[in-house]
Amino acid sequence: MAVLVTGGAGYIGSHMVLALCDAGEEVVVLDSLVTGFDWAVDGRAQFVAGDAGDMALVGRLIAAHGIDAILHFAGSIVVPESVSDPLKYYANNTATSRNLIAAAVAGGVRHFIFSSTAAVYGMTGLEPVEEDAPLNPMSPYGRSKLMTEMMLADVAAAHPLRYGVLRYFNVAGADPGRRAGQSTPMATHLIKVGVQTALGQRAGMEIFGTDYPTPDGTCVRDYIHVSDLVAAHGLLLEHLRAGGESVTLNCGYGRGYSVREVLAGVEDVAGVALPVVEAPRRAGDPPSIVARADRVRELLGWRPAHADLKTIVRSAYEWERHLATRNR
Repeated sequence: MAVLVTGGAGYIGSHMVLALCDAGEEVVVLDSLVTGFDWAVDGRAQFVAGDAGDMALVGRLIAAHGIDAILHFAGSIVVPESVSDPLKYYANNTATSRNLIAAAVAGGVRHFIFSSTAAVYGMTGLEPVEEDAPLNPMSPYGRSKLMTEMMLADVAAAHPLRYGVLRYFNVAGADPGRRAGQSTPMATHLIKVGVQTALGQRAGMEIFGTDYPTPDGTCVRDYIHVSDLVAAHGLLLEHLRAGGESVTLNCGYGRGYSVREVLAGVEDVAGVALPVVEAPRRAGDPPSIVARADRVRELLGWRPAHADLKTIVRSAYEWERHLATRNR
């Protein structure tokens, strides 16, 4: 009995692989390395270079390793890019997921966990959003993820497959032991950009939009530490293996921070002032997305261990310093 992790050489996937290996699971990682790094994959896992949408390859891995669960992290994630290149997102996210689910069904895989996003909600207002809120994504990225959620529901109704969907809010931070972190050189995550700027790796940074209907005019997001996020995945896998029903859950802390608040947190941790330029809004960015995350706590017994903005920022900052040393 083994777990297949797609996108396991990427940011969140590599942390998931660490957690699974720490738990004694047999782990197979499938990653195309378009944005991931083979060195980020824990040595206890078996790494296979390939596309998650390659049904023949996935089928061989399922048969060879007795895969009973698939955790699907592979995909494209940049909202503005999805607006300018939507077909890339429907190919990398929706079409790839379709093929992966088909291979899972054909191979008799019983458990499937999907990395979804709060972007499926679209405009939510300033109040925390619940899982049964209307779904109205504002970007092709959000729509591509929602389509996969819909496919999973339809497939589970027709085949003996149970699934779990976790709708992520804004994932940040790094493994406390500095074994993994966000390693993409020019990633667009706010905290990543902020700590790189603080370390002089970027000449400056931009705040996109200062006229939103939020307390300080900048976007508000619910930031969740990556280690807490993967802990929720582990609990969800236990739930499904124990016979639990398919479920869709928010994964956030229920507390929003504005762009300005986050950057103030980076300045506090780094002890420097950030060179910041105000810029126009980006396409596809809603003013605020904050989780109502009671269900994941109640159903899975999830208890976050890093639910503090300064903790998240500090771990990201320490990882960036480590990464700079590693890349010399």
